[in-house]
Amino acid sequence: MKILTVAIPNHHFFQWVNQLEHSGHEVFWFDITDGGPPSSKIPWVTQIKGWKLRWDFPLRSSIKSKLPNLYKKLQERNENDVVNAFAKAYQNIQPDIIHCFEMQLAGIPILSVLQEVEVPLIYSSWGSDIYDFKRLGLTKQEVSNFLKRANYLITDCKRDQTIAQENGFKGKFLGVFPGNGGLDLDPAHIKSTTERNTILIKGYDDGVGKASVVLQALELVDKNYFNTYDIVLYSVDRSVEEQIRNSQRLSDLISKVFARNSFVKNTTLLELMGSSSIHVANSLSDGMPNALLEAMGMGAFPIQSNPGKVTEEVIQDGKNGLLIHNPLDVEEIAGLIEKAITDESLRKNAQDFNTQFILKNYNRSILRPQIIDLYKNVYNHSS
Repeated sequence: MKILTVAIPNHHFFQWVNQLEHSGHEVFWFDITDGGPPSSKIPWVTQIKGWKLRWDFPLRSSIKSKLPNLYKKLQERNENDVVNAFAKAYQNIQPDIIHCFEMQLAGIPILSVLQEVEVPLIYSSWGSDIYDFKRLGLTKQEVSNFLKRANYLITDCKRDQTIAQENGFKGKFLGVFPGNGGLDLDPAHIKSTTERNTILIKGYDDGVGKASVVLQALELVDKNYFNTYDIVLYSVDRSVEEQIRNSQRLSDLISKVFARNSFVKNTTLLELMGSSSIHVANSLSDGMPNALLEAMGMGAFPIQSNPGKVTEEVIQDGKNGLLIHNPLDVEEIAGLIEKAITDESLRKNAQDFNTQFILKNYNRSILRPQIIDLYKNVYNHSS
């Protein structure tokens, strides 16, 4: 079977595709952005890259950074059209299945080609892709046209199945799977509740992510609560780094910051989660956050926002975590942090429940055969 995947270069996509290694299928990746060199994370996949530029002219990077207006004009003549590039790739490969990961980035740009062919199309919805499509710049008609073309749907949460059906999807729902194809967690790095001394905070603050509100909440919490804790931020946007620099209180409280544009190995982050007492992540829009699932699986007590009621699919508020009902309410978040710090029994019970829940429902080795069968079933149904 030939499977043609379409996606941006993305860690979760690479992890998903690697579930198909040694499955006996030929897997191709059309890099919809044509960004960077071939990925070393999926060396066994045939990677379709280098399609965008007609000519990679000398000093291109320098012109791009120093003369952006000139670069834009040059690129208007120098870039190949993504529709033509994908159509060519399709004709060369003649795939049995096409799988688009995300609609806005990977599906809509090549919809005109997809509508001309009858090959089964699988669409994987991630994050805010379908939940918040208007903010992402898509019209209801564009979404409806794409969903009507999609034959099969995979989501990372139950919520998005309903949204897809409400917006024109009439095909077969293949199930809820984590965007990365499952978690591979090392129990050796899961510490007991009494050994955990870190509060870990996700640092996205890009208009949707609202780490800045979490930091404002930290400033409201009595500093004595943090006497035995290190506070660590990861995937931190520059605006949050500036917020920390401009606050003496935050500068004193926060032990370490991992910038968003710096590379941190996933294994390193998982180990950090395994020694963290609390994991806090706050956003206005999302699907099922992989970081939340990883934190739960590594035993960190989750405090998480709940856009579109998606997080409550895995968190029972007050039992195995705490839900942020208003991601812009500083006082609410401060109160949740205080509750999590002071209620050790809650954290211990949540850790016992969450580690087993994630092991049962999101274990990578358990999900792998399901994912392989998923493609087989689509192929057999269309043959």
